[in-house]
Amino acid sequence: MATAGHQKITTFLMFEGSAGEAMEFYTSLFDDGEVVAVSRYGVGEEGTEGTVRHAVFRLAGQEFMCIDSAVSHAFTFTPSVSLYVRCANEEEIEFLHSRLSPGGQELMPLGSYGFSTRFGWLNDRFGVSWQLDLQ
Repeated sequence: MATAGHQKITTFLMFEGSAGEAMEFYTSLFDDGEVVAVSRYGVGEEGTEGTVRHAVFRLAGQEFMCIDSAVSHAFTFTPSVSLYVRCANEEEIEFLHSRLSPGGQELMPLGSYGFSTRFGWLNDRFGVSWQLDLQ
């Protein structure tokens, strides 16, 4: 059995051509958002030239990886796995919701639910699912 000190779990997002755009968009939403490293496909390589071969970015202290798959798949993201954001105040939840909603799909509109006084769940325009919760 491996020891916990040597393991690390990182969310890995696979896109088909929009990883760079999604990563830049997501890092713009959080004050500490940053692109850590990006490797792109070059001329004559397996993937489309200029798309993301592999990238690492951070949001709210959490590290993520993403790629643009060189192979087309019959699947994409699903809301059964989502990014859950605990928002510190009303301004933050409104900001994130207003930025993530356009071109996406509302799963639960911002509102008061039994488990939260202010909560919203949506798929953004890239298909990634987000749950926004006001602490």
